[in-house]
Amino acid sequence: MKLLICLGNPGIKYENTRHNAGFMFADKLAEKLNCSFNSETKFKSEISKGVYKEEAVWIVKPQTFMNLSGEALYALKSFYKIDIKTLLLVYDDISLDLGKIRFRAKGSDGGHNGVKSIIKYAGTSEFNRMKIGIGPQPLNMKSEDYVLQKFRQEEKILLDNTINTAVEAFFYYCENDIYNAQNKYN
Repeated sequence: MKLLICLGNPGIKYENTRHNAGFMFADKLAEKLNCSFNSETKFKSEISKGVYKEEAVWIVKPQTFMNLSGEALYALKSFYKIDIKTLLLVYDDISLDLGKIRFRAKGSDGGHNGVKSIIKYAGTSEFNRMKIGIGPQPLNMKSEDYVLQKFRQEEKILLDNTINTAVEAFFYYCENDIYNAQNKYN
């Protein structure tokens, strides 16, 4: 089983904002796997359950807002007794340029409050991640304001290509491992 926690903020207000790159990836992956999202309030999430190469793939979009994303992971992990080694956390990275993705086997929260919450509720920082670049942040803008900005029109083609590459990279990760995915896509 692969458990993907894809970070973003729920609601129309946050659609197509930089901080929702994880949700955009989740939507594209669910489309490719031909599965749809269902609201599961017990898990504070929208969950889509698909299959890739005979392996279950659960795509989770926490509906708790970014800073509390770990609550959704905790609810799922506790109920289903999920091993954290099955987790791939997918989220936006302000320090990575738009158009880039990066896999990591472990790491810090890097100042990302959603990741900080996941680490808290996972009880470890040793889980796989895929970061989707949304930078660079303008020097004259606070990161809180930048991540809640909608993508500019001229960025959308690059964003769409990046999300498609991220889906391709996820399939490669499933067929190989995090280290091979790092070597190919970082």
